[in-house]
Amino acid sequence: MVLMQVIDNKRVLSSVITDWKEAGLKIGFVPTMGALHEGHLALVRKARTENDRVIVSIFVNPTQFNNPDDLKNYPRTLDSDLKKIEPIGADLVFAPSVGEMYPPGEDPEVPEINLGSLDQVMEASHRPGHFKGVMQVVYKLFKMVRPDSAYFGEKDFQQLAVIREMTKQINLPVAIIGCPTVRESNGLAMSSRNALLSVEQRIEAAKISRALFYVRDNWITSSPDELFQHAIAGIEKNGIMKVEYISIADAQTLEPVINRNGTNSIRVFAAVRLGSVRLIDNVEILNNNA
Repeated sequence: MVLMQVIDNKRVLSSVITDWKEAGLKIGFVPTMGALHEGHLALVRKARTENDRVIVSIFVNPTQFNNPDDLKNYPRTLDSDLKKIEPIGADLVFAPSVGEMYPPGEDPEVPEINLGSLDQVMEASHRPGHFKGVMQVVYKLFKMVRPDSAYFGEKDFQQLAVIREMTKQINLPVAIIGCPTVRESNGLAMSSRNALLSVEQRIEAAKISRALFYVRDNWITSSPDELFQHAIAGIEKNGIMKVEYISIADAQTLEPVINRNGTNSIRVFAAVRLGSVRLIDNVEILNNNA
């Protein structure tokens, strides 16, 4: 068994990747911000089945946080992360410092992309500049890693859509692979931020997915307004959580869906505050009326 390499220097990373490329090896890439959970590990396993080499990056990217406290409190668990990744077949972990990714005096590399409605709704409207930071770091990582395929979870569906659009517009030779959300036994979407929740808060947070599943299951028989009211009431029932938004949206444009006859590609999205933690989730709706 070949030992997993852990690299924090982009020049060393480039040398390894050049050797792999010259050998004709196919590279799969799983970019993460660490605090790894089963959702991340599912991405690594998927990459392992489809590629000759698998790289995981662990980097808490400061440019995508518009709340300094959120950045400060984001869980950082590198030693634990490495122990989780190695047994499932990652070949290399790239864990750079902020200075390595963003050297002082270096011009910021942000691709000029017109995201249209993707950068106007939901996360974009509540977290100004967030997706600019996401595109910046993913673009830099793609240039460093030069992957054939990159793997992202559908829990961050808007991020996935943004990365797909960026890749398309600047014609990057990377296949963007979306993978289903992995959930805890009570339905809560797995997230690195769940590590910040108490046991009681995790139980409460499961109401988010239950509300979204209700919208999905009653989409044909209830009006959007009825569904919104029921979902919000269910999430906020105990006065512990506060809904930031709920949106039923076209899965391609992420623009709100007003009626059932427009598209068969729909998802319901939510962002919820639970104490100091902000949680997001989404569920696909099969629209039989489209």
